[in-house]
Amino acid sequence: MSKKFKVRISQRLLKKKVRKQSYLSKKHCRFSGNPELAQQLDYKNVPLLKTFLTERFKILPSRVSGNSPFYQRKLAQQIRLARSMALIPYCAIHHSN
Repeated sequence: MSKKFKVRISQRLLKKKVRKQSYLSKKHCRFSGNPELAQQLDYKNVPLLKTFLTERFKILPSRVSGNSPFYQRKLAQQIRLARSMALIPYCAIHHSN
């Protein structure tokens, strides 16, 4: 008969696993819990829309921003509308020397 070995996790790996889990907390949609903020989601509200853009003016994905799929689509639609109205630039300005 073969012996069964009990797998032991080292303390270092256990600490690493706990650290990783603490950073990966569930993100919550800002708009789902706050109907007043959902009303402010409009192409004319540029400061709010800019919070969902990167420094290169790309739209943040929902896995980063934590938005629900419904509000992520609505947000992207409003950002595109603001871009077409020239309220938000399409890309970052890059000056070459």
